[in-house]
Amino acid sequence: RIMERVNLKDLHLTYDAGNLQTRRATDMIVLHHTGNPTDDDLSAEEINTSHQAQGWTCIGYHYVVRKDGTVEIGRPHWTIGAHAAGENSHTIGIHVCGNFEIGYPTAAQIESTAMLLANLCTDYGLSIDRDHIVGHRELMGTACPGRNLFSQMDEIVGKANFYANQ
Repeated sequence: RIMERVNLKDLHLTYDAGNLQTRRATDMIVLHHTGNPTDDDLSAEEINTSHQAQGWTCIGYHYVVRKDGTVEIGRPHWTIGAHAAGENSHTIGIHVCGNFEIGYPTAAQIESTAMLLANLCTDYGLSIDRDHIVGHRELMGTACPGRNLFSQMDEIVGKANFYANQ
């Protein structure tokens, strides 16, 4: 049986790919939220523009999960990201849109994130567990991915296992 694949929306972001480096190892996936003062739903394109305005080559995250569950492609999946200082060389960054200190991820975001995790863990040969899927706060001092997403990490990992094994 073939695992269901999440639909990836390619916005064809503009950046200088020559400045990106290949990630040599992948052993962890890190979940993030926007954390802006409002519970927003920024597109990968909007985040790309914001990150470039800060002098970055492009969006720091590899994937962006919108409120409606759409998964947008950010930085190419094979590159070193810019999402978790000191941990970028071996991790994939997934950005779930919203401020989950004040708001809550939508049911569509939970399902799409779980399916994306199932796909990525399978593609990279990672166990679908909390050793390999972490919240940004587990790597450094930050509230990210917000308490209302972080509190659902075990549920998301459980759903990812379901998608990988159905």
